[in-house]
Amino acid sequence: MEQHNSSTTPDSTAARTALWRALHLQVDAQPHILKDEIGLKLLDPPAGWQERPDMKFTKRLRASIVARARFIEDLIIEQSKQGLKQYVILGAGLDSFAQRRPAIASQLQIFEIDQPDTLIWKQERLVTLGLNIPDYLHFVPVNFEVSSWWEKLLEAGFDPHKPAVVVCTGVTLYLTKEAITATLKQLSTLATQSKLAITFYLPIHLLDQEDQPMQEMAEKGARSSGTPFISFFTPDEIKTLAHEAGFRHAQILSTKDMEQRYFAGRTDHLLPASGEVFLLATI
Repeated sequence: MEQHNSSTTPDSTAARTALWRALHLQVDAQPHILKDEIGLKLLDPPAGWQERPDMKFTKRLRASIVARARFIEDLIIEQSKQGLKQYVILGAGLDSFAQRRPAIASQLQIFEIDQPDTLIWKQERLVTLGLNIPDYLHFVPVNFEVSSWWEKLLEAGFDPHKPAVVVCTGVTLYLTKEAITATLKQLSTLATQSKLAITFYLPIHLLDQEDQPMQEMAEKGARSSGTPFISFFTPDEIKTLAHEAGFRHAQILSTKDMEQRYFAGRTDHLLPASGEVFLLATI
């Protein structure tokens, strides 16, 4: 294993989800829902990382992560065919679309927004590995507590007068309702025909019974690590948030929808956990 000399480190949640995407290729049956090993190359974890408890005992969470990543990828590819030119990732983590799908990515302006430590580390690792950082990939480091992500996005060259797809996965759980509402209101000012895909988390009583113990453990771990889960919403509450923020068309994509889309006919019993749902909204 090579030594990493960077003084920064990626967000632990971003690292975990990247490893889940890689683990999918190693332990789940074909056909694979998503093929993404870029995060594994960036992280270069110690041997035996697959045996970590957060890898070994989280099959349904892993399935959720690869399904949501595939859904976003399908959405971007579909929208790019319709002329989309701007793609914004709020809470980008170790997203690898630009590295894995350069033929499509090169037709877009991609803006990855996240905490400075994660993005600085990611850029350094991409350079170290000899992975090109193209002109169309814009890293937008934002300290969300003191800076406006919207202002930083505009500074990075985003054109608010042209349609965009904005995605945000795995973030709302850590934000207050007020912060989520403010973000949605800002996004509702995007150009007509813009689309939003954002994940929310259901209250524990709405989860499948088999997912509830894992959720309780995750909540306990999040509290102890200083990044507690804050916001949970029912599907009706999510739709209300979207409509009040100014989105004309809003729909919910449930875990069952994901199952039908990506898991039908599988023989390995791989199914996603039930806690996360997508809000899809159009300006």
